[in-house]
Amino acid sequence: MTALKSHARDYRLLSNQFFRLLPYQVLMLVINAANIIIDSVFASNSIGKAAMSAIGFYSPLDHFLYAVSITLVSGSQLLVGKSMGKNHLDSLQSIFSTDLIVSAVVSCCLSVLMVLASVTGLAGLFVEDAAELAAVNDYFMGMAPGIPALILGQQLFSFLSMENQTRRTTAASIACIALNTGMDLLLVAVLKAGTFGLGLASSVAEWTFFGVMAWFYISGKSDIRFSRKTFRKKTAFAIIRQGYSGALSRFVEMFRCFVVNLLLIRYVASLGLSVFAAVNSVMAVFWPVPFGMMAVTRMMLGVSLGEEDRKSVSDIMRIGILRGGLLQVCITAFIILMAVPFSSLFWSAGDPAFEMTVTGFRIIPLCMPLSVFSLLFACYAQATDNKFLKIVLPVVDGAAGVVLLSLLLIPGMGMTGLWIANILNGLLCLTLIVSYAISKNRRAVRSLEDLLVFPENFGVPENDRMDIEIRQLSEVMSISGQVVDFCLQRGVDKRRAIYAGLAMEEMAGNIVSHGFAADKKSHCVNIRVVRKEDDIILRLRDDCIPFNPSERMRIIDNPEDPCGNIGLRIVYGLARDVRYQFLLGLNVLTVVM
Repeated sequence: MTALKSHARDYRLLSNQFFRLLPYQVLMLVINAANIIIDSVFASNSIGKAAMSAIGFYSPLDHFLYAVSITLVSGSQLLVGKSMGKNHLDSLQSIFSTDLIVSAVVSCCLSVLMVLASVTGLAGLFVEDAAELAAVNDYFMGMAPGIPALILGQQLFSFLSMENQTRRTTAASIACIALNTGMDLLLVAVLKAGTFGLGLASSVAEWTFFGVMAWFYISGKSDIRFSRKTFRKKTAFAIIRQGYSGALSRFVEMFRCFVVNLLLIRYVASLGLSVFAAVNSVMAVFWPVPFGMMAVTRMMLGVSLGEEDRKSVSDIMRIGILRGGLLQVCITAFIILMAVPFSSLFWSAGDPAFEMTVTGFRIIPLCMPLSVFSLLFACYAQATDNKFLKIVLPVVDGAAGVVLLSLLLIPGMGMTGLWIANILNGLLCLTLIVSYAISKNRRAVRSLEDLLVFPENFGVPENDRMDIEIRQLSEVMSISGQVVDFCLQRGVDKRRAIYAGLAMEEMAGNIVSHGFAADKKSHCVNIRVVRKEDDIILRLRDDCIPFNPSERMRIIDNPEDPCGNIGLRIVYGLARDVRYQFLLGLNVLTVVM
């Protein structure tokens, strides 16, 4: 019963962490979505349908840019998480600097290519109408300067989230959206700069977003510092190798958008492209929720996989699928209810595009709960390096399923066929995940653990691990005996077993004394004791204010008072290694005996 209560409390701790991180990850993704919908409103009301077609035509390139950015973000996140989970903190500096240098080089090259595409009129290969082609070229030229800020800004946002700088990321996000609105008003509505002004407004906003966050590192306040000297080619390749599968769906979405655009032009005419752009611009505000869940899951999984913590991995996935899925169902219902008001943002009630847009808002949101499931499993496959699912699932979800179903349904059903194709694609991905688990386990799926198909030899066996939950000071007194008994029952010599018990009691007591009393919130300490090979690993995780025992020892170290802070001194003297991290809003202390 005690073990079940401890598991339930640890689950709540992870759940609280998941939903504490989620709003900030969603916010990062909402920036682009909000800018798109702001641009779309100004485009449809101040410029015309040619501008909406330009935004729709830019959509595949937008997917490509985000795919590049997500490759670097997800790769660096997983490397950082696993390094933290394994207590390899020295590598963080290299990951940070290498990620930013690669991002800068790649984004500048893409910006130059965007300018060349605008100057040469490359879009003329796909756009025949002269007015629409001019709008596309001008939009490309306006968007090009913002590409480096877009990609670099997302990298900084990711690292700032890990450093718990949520206020700064929030301020940068609000500034970006507000400035884009103001610049659209000035350049499009007042100065009549057309689609070039539309794109330039977004570029200025992206540079503001980047600048607000970059100042934290420029001012020297960060724990992680940028240095060209720590750039490593090996790390660059590791980031790309770890991250490419996380962005694979975005890469193939670019192909999907091109195919869908061509199908719409052929079977529904340019009206279909305008409707598709209108629906996508609003849906882009809500898609950050499942993608934000994916980002949070990736960060949390990286740490748990580094620790080889099988139970935490299962719990993180369960939180995302069940609680995250319920949140997504509520959002889906809201979008369907708001179908008419959303459509009114772009068209008047008598416009032929109006009813087509309303139908889109009533059907396509139904694919979102299914996408939560698919995205989280794609994230898990990437984190565990599942060589089959990490490639096949993003390809099917991102392009193959929708393209195939659209080819079958759009010719006969028009726009409705496209909306239905997205729902059927979600069911196809769910079938793929379940079928893979059945083939690997060679039995029917009975639990989430069966679906996860853990890698062989992953994690510590249940009998070599003990979990304890501490919620008040009186519980600390019994912890030493529990740790000593655990060690002795697993063949650890009596001397080390006693040392481990003393160390755990001292560290847990410090957290309760200093952390629990720091505010009026309810707190808990999750304690894990692991026997791994010849080591006894003690890990304490709590949701209190940051408390670094190493820093405390340094601050109060007084040669004239050798007995000062004697408890911590004894622990550091007995332990082979002591590592502290403030990780994703949680204190994590690891002691190796």
